[in-house]
Amino acid sequence: MNVEDYRRIADRLAEEIVSGRLKAGERLPPQRVFARRRRIAGSTAGRVYGELVRRGLVVGEVGRGTFVRAAPVPSGRALTEPATTATVNLELNYPFVEGQSELLSKGLAPLLRADVLGEATRTVPATGTLAAREAVTGLLAGSGWRPRPEQLLFAGNARQAIAGALASLVRPGGRVGVEALTYPLVKEIAARIGCTLVPLAMDEEGLRPDAVTAAHRAAPLSAVYVQPTLHNPTSVTMGDARKRELADVVRELGLPVVEDRIWSFLREEGVPFAAYAPERVHVVDGLSKRVAPGLTVGFLVVPEGRVEAAAGALWSGGWTAGRFALEAGTRWIQEGVVGRLVGDKRVDAARRQRVVAELLSGFSVRADPCAYYAWWELPSPWRADTFAAAAAARGIAVTAGPAFAVGAQGAPDAVRLGLASVPVPVLGQALRTLRDVARSGP
Repeated sequence: MNVEDYRRIADRLAEEIVSGRLKAGERLPPQRVFARRRRIAGSTAGRVYGELVRRGLVVGEVGRGTFVRAAPVPSGRALTEPATTATVNLELNYPFVEGQSELLSKGLAPLLRADVLGEATRTVPATGTLAAREAVTGLLAGSGWRPRPEQLLFAGNARQAIAGALASLVRPGGRVGVEALTYPLVKEIAARIGCTLVPLAMDEEGLRPDAVTAAHRAAPLSAVYVQPTLHNPTSVTMGDARKRELADVVRELGLPVVEDRIWSFLREEGVPFAAYAPERVHVVDGLSKRVAPGLTVGFLVVPEGRVEAAAGALWSGGWTAGRFALEAGTRWIQEGVVGRLVGDKRVDAARRQRVVAELLSGFSVRADPCAYYAWWELPSPWRADTFAAAAAARGIAVTAGPAFAVGAQGAPDAVRLGLASVPVPVLGQALRTLRDVARSGP
């Protein structure tokens, strides 16, 4: 069965869920039973269920099964009275600050001239252009680390940079160590390139080096994917001592690392993990959070000797950057637009975190004052999926903890709150509503 076949099955199930034929809370059959009834392979059934989880239509609970999630209900109960049917989306997390569009338009205007547009719409290799490499080198340079222009490759966005890095490092069937809670799209990327994610234990400083060693000795890892700065969803940032320890471990084990730094621009201080093991680390970053999600570029900084392999993976996967977006991003960097937006978004994130600290005081919320998200460990007896459904019934979308969990051990009963995509007053009212829901009990 090919990729499209499992998606068609998922589409049919999705239609049953959306139409109400499969109701919220209804348990799907075990995957082996589903596979037998549909006369498909067990692995295909797993991909169908995984696709439904990715779409947010079902949730898997360890030891209990897979259940249909409650969909957002445009009912009379919303944030305020009189009721509104508008959903407040705290799942999406793309920051937008006042004056952003005006700043971006100035960088785009020169590209629209007839004498420039032709060149700006040509194809571009994964290595980009000299101007782009030099501009991004300066953008990414920080305390104790500055990539060389010849190390830089460009993807359509940071997700594609992750995919290209992993595809260049891991053969189908390989094992990639990741934090036990990780960026959800990494799970989808791994499924698409045919590798297995191995959950690695975390603590208050993030990924534990001893967990990397134990997993590799149990069965060799091909690579490690890690978010050392403002980990999504917990906001944890590794200290320098932990980074040194982890660098020693991956160097001793000969493991390549993909360092995801997509949110790191929100913190001014700190040395990237790549500074401690530059010969092993592939750094992923991009413009989607710094600038805007609709016209963006992903960056991939690779160790010496890895440019050809990584560029080949980006090209064959169709993940290279578009020339127009690359030219626009380069101008935004050169003209100081990106730097100004970064400064504004740091101020904005801090303001939103103060709202969280005030309104969710007394609850177990893990967040960094610099981050655009918060990890809310729910009070008993709330379960993550039940709370997400209760929030949806009030017009608020949040991300349930299982979306971030890797492996069969599940996730704590927690939800991630994305703080960036709604106006601050709307965020405040949403948090008040969620606070009241948490206090009322399921």
